[in-house]
Amino acid sequence: MGKFVSNVDEFYKYCEEKEVEFVDFRFTDIKGAWHHISYRMSAVEASMLEAGLPFDGSSIENWQPIDKSDMLLKPDVPTAFLDPFTADSTIIVICDVYDIYKKELYERCPRSIAKKTLKYMESEGIGDEAFFGPENEFFIFESVQIWNGINEAGYRVDSEEGEWNYSTAYDEVGNMGHRPGTKGGYFPVMPTDTMVDLRAEMMLIMEEVGLTVMLGHHEVAQAQGEIGIKFGDMIEAADNVQKYKYVVKMVAHLNGKSATFMPKPLYGDNGNGMHVHQSIWRDGKNLFYKEGEYANLSETALNYLGGVFNHSAAVSAFTNPSTNSYKRLVPGFEAPSILTYSSQNRSAACRIPYGAGEMATRIETRFPDSTSCPYLCFAVLMLAGIDGIKNKAVPVGPMDIDLFELTLDEIKEQNIPQMPRTLREALEGLRGDFDFLRPVMSDEFITTYRQYMFAAQVHPDEARPTGFEFFTTYSC
Repeated sequence: MGKFVSNVDEFYKYCEEKEVEFVDFRFTDIKGAWHHISYRMSAVEASMLEAGLPFDGSSIENWQPIDKSDMLLKPDVPTAFLDPFTADSTIIVICDVYDIYKKELYERCPRSIAKKTLKYMESEGIGDEAFFGPENEFFIFESVQIWNGINEAGYRVDSEEGEWNYSTAYDEVGNMGHRPGTKGGYFPVMPTDTMVDLRAEMMLIMEEVGLTVMLGHHEVAQAQGEIGIKFGDMIEAADNVQKYKYVVKMVAHLNGKSATFMPKPLYGDNGNGMHVHQSIWRDGKNLFYKEGEYANLSETALNYLGGVFNHSAAVSAFTNPSTNSYKRLVPGFEAPSILTYSSQNRSAACRIPYGAGEMATRIETRFPDSTSCPYLCFAVLMLAGIDGIKNKAVPVGPMDIDLFELTLDEIKEQNIPQMPRTLREALEGLRGDFDFLRPVMSDEFITTYRQYMFAAQVHPDEARPTGFEFFTTYSC
């Protein structure tokens, strides 16, 4: 799979061939959410694709003030693909955001930040290519109910695979009784795996929008799935995450179900991660590869990883940017929070996947999740890694034991660093550790991001009583 058009001329030919009626221009905010504006195909002139399309930047949360609201969407024409879900033929084009006041790519545009990160890597002479391979996990529920008020708060999700439905009386078809159970969902066949056809539909549509799909399977938790797609360069990989999430959510929606990438929707079962495979190349050579070393990892790879671990709190403010993220990063659910590395060991925060030779050698950071904006997630991992390369950072490890078996005292005795336990802790880390981000991110953006996450996530979460608190505290 890949690109459908390479330039503006090909874009118009492709649109004519596909009888396109609408052009849907999309961009990403700092939360990672896609926004869009649709133009009639007849109104889209080549000059607009070159110069950009105006929009109101003040209406996007935590972007421009109202007195400086005019901004431009800069279409990246080779990203164009047909929307598989619209009734009328519509082509989607991913855009960067341009600041007309500073006459440069907008400092709060995540995609622009990722592009600047790649240029910084090249300018420092470190590499000329960076490959990223995210693995996004998701849940599929039959229904989701959420309520949140002054005197009440709660949620209820349901899945026919849920073990809580073993005794449910279904009116029309009866209760068939085949369920994966808690932590029992890894690779069962039908009828226990109820999502085979749904994942197949997702995989086929992902190929329609240009993703190269390799596999799909049920994940460990009940109602959980994953689809594997091919890696790409940093920008392509982040674009693909946006496509992937769009397809998964829409296919579920059109089948009367609801998909979520929320890290921990079920208590007591595994959560959703976004493991991120990474490598840096220069002149066609993999800089993370050195034959004969541990797992064939070069000193450059270890320094890169050392940088990620050294800045773990600040990094996780972007890679795990929700309060719910840290409910996944607890012992016992294959969610690694211990900052060491190991070959083929899924209990470490960084796994070195099995692979033969230079092409396959890479690192896999296992702590990020899909609440992160993929452009910011990849950019921050890269910036921390570059800092590690420049300062010869050395990570703890390798550790080839089952780290999930270690007690907290043992972890402390061995001086093994850990991920932050809360989003507050991560954001406090970012407050005091952001010099490594400054080559690409402005101080204004970093401050705005931190303050926004406190206001939108941390403070509301900390101020609200929970059902568990009522359970443990009400009768005291």
